[in-house]
Amino acid sequence: MKTTRLACAAAAAFALTHSFNALQAADAVKPIRVLILAGGCCHDYGAQKDILKTGLEARANVTVEIVYTSDSSTHPNLPIYGNPAYADGYDVVVHDECAADISEATAIQGVLKPHRDGVAAVNLHCAMHCYRIGDPNKPATPGTDRALWFDYLGLQSSGHGAQKPITLTVTAPTHPIVQGWAGWTTGNEELYNNIMIWGDAKPLIRGTQDGGNQPGRNDTVVAWAHEYGPKKTRVFSTTIGHNNSTVSDPRYLDLIARGLLWSTHHLGDDGKPATGFGPGGK
Repeated sequence: MKTTRLACAAAAAFALTHSFNALQAADAVKPIRVLILAGGCCHDYGAQKDILKTGLEARANVTVEIVYTSDSSTHPNLPIYGNPAYADGYDVVVHDECAADISEATAIQGVLKPHRDGVAAVNLHCAMHCYRIGDPNKPATPGTDRALWFDYLGLQSSGHGAQKPITLTVTAPTHPIVQGWAGWTTGNEELYNNIMIWGDAKPLIRGTQDGGNQPGRNDTVVAWAHEYGPKKTRVFSTTIGHNNSTVSDPRYLDLIARGLLWSTHHLGDDGKPATGFGPGGK
């Protein structure tokens, strides 16, 4: 009888341990929660937000929610303004807004608060030209109000030239985001200038374009990785992505997905998604 009791106790302990491990495994592969912010001037955000959602959910174990405004001004009425808790419950925010004329320091600090608190970030195209204080053509001093958004991005840009094809070249081939990734030449796109690059930002891809910001051959950083704030929040950014044809290009969506996985610590040093976070939860 004693032996039977011991066997039952052992079986019960094994069952509890197995259940606990199963629960842990289930927790480990919960989808990454993504918030896309979209709207503002100069881009087809109505279409691009859906292209991004579909593309990201096909490439990684993520669930994407969208906050969108059809306001096409440079001061769009996104409901995040005045609500520094807008990213509560999300693992990463994709900034795909164009809000060049929102320049109040308190508003910008509110947008940045989740990232200072550790919420990962991905920034696309016109997000680089948002939330600027003063003349964006003049280099901002890190740590000042003028540099609030640039401190977060790791790079300051102020404008672009005409839309022409951009040749993309990987400059950091061992970085997980671009490891094994081949560049390509886009269709007509905007090559953003580089006013200043923060010393701790890691350039990943350069873009070259004939004409554009100035006569002749232009060459700027167009994708980079950065760590922001006291928690070293991971931030991935690319200035590419003006036209729908680029945003819907599988190569572009692959890049954004990998940048997102890196930002949330779900991309291995070999450039492959962590177990459970690839397409279909693989």
